[in-house]
Amino acid sequence: MSAQNSFNGHHLAAIDAAIDAAVAARSLPGAVYRLERGAAYAERAYGRLDFGPDAAPVTGDTVFDVASLTKVLVTAPAILLLHEAGQIDLDAPLLRYLPECAGGGKDAITVRQLLTHTSGLRAGLPASPAWQGREAALLLASLERVTHLPGSVFRYSDINYILLGVVIERVAGVPLDAFAWQRIFAPLRMWDTGYRPLARCDGRTIAPTQRGAVDVEASMSSAQRDLAPGAVLQGHVHDPTVRRMGGVAGSAGVFSTARDVARFARMLLAGGELDGVRVLHADSVRLLSTAQSPPGIAALRGMGMDIDSPFARRPRGRHYQIGSYGHTGYTGCILWIDPQSRSFYVFLSNRVYPDDRNSILPLYDELGTLSAVAALSAQQ
Repeated sequence: MSAQNSFNGHHLAAIDAAIDAAVAARSLPGAVYRLERGAAYAERAYGRLDFGPDAAPVTGDTVFDVASLTKVLVTAPAILLLHEAGQIDLDAPLLRYLPECAGGGKDAITVRQLLTHTSGLRAGLPASPAWQGREAALLLASLERVTHLPGSVFRYSDINYILLGVVIERVAGVPLDAFAWQRIFAPLRMWDTGYRPLARCDGRTIAPTQRGAVDVEASMSSAQRDLAPGAVLQGHVHDPTVRRMGGVAGSAGVFSTARDVARFARMLLAGGELDGVRVLHADSVRLLSTAQSPPGIAALRGMGMDIDSPFARRPRGRHYQIGSYGHTGYTGCILWIDPQSRSFYVFLSNRVYPDDRNSILPLYDELGTLSAVAALSAQQ
């Protein structure tokens, strides 16, 4: 692993060994890992883009589908930016911004509850009967009924963030992908990050995901949609709901590199500013990254970031304390940040190639633990 300054080589070697073992076991074709604390950083690319003998090696330039990291790279900070501008009230009902969502017990849902996954809505939209397009997704979401009283239970839900993505577009008056680029990615110089990566980069630099997925974006040309059974998604979002929506949603759809995600993490640790450019107010960083769940909810979530829900325990590992925060992505991605030590790690992979049967959850636990050991022992 290439490193600068003061990380202990033995600790970095343990991280290398854990990821190399997962690649050797074919739990994932390849990955990029990055660890930072202050001026110290370490980064290494592992494996290849796929399992083929002639597959290109993964590099620091490899672009990954970061799946649900979209929720914290785009949707939650975008809501907070609109809150800073006085355009969104975090405790206002969803119906103020999306009146078509009335009924089904949804009238009481607030923006805060959507952000903290306490809305009472189900985990995801149904796949059948077949549907296509953003308006169809909004219609389905507007017809949902809550299963629990809003604010009474934690359930991680893509529907929450699909609705938040629509709220952003309605309030800001621009498409979600344009808002993300203009207000987050471009100011942070995250040049490799965004939705629909084939519009801006060579597809050969993108890590492929699932084989045999054929329901690609309806907005693409017929040539782009010509994926026969057995073809591989490469540059098309893995999440099937977001594919049906055209590749852009508040729940998933962003592609990025480890170094770009690291810039986002650095901005949060600096209180919302990076390289002299302020992206978020310090209070928005606080709302994003400290416990904001309604009273009585045991799963601690910020307005975006996970702190201590059942999904947090593996990427946090055994040494980072509660108060650290982050998020994971279904494709095999982690961002975890520890404000106490001012350290973080990023792990991007395509564990869903060639299908999503591989579980790398034990690796998450190892990475969380080993990253903390390396970061907390680093000399400053």
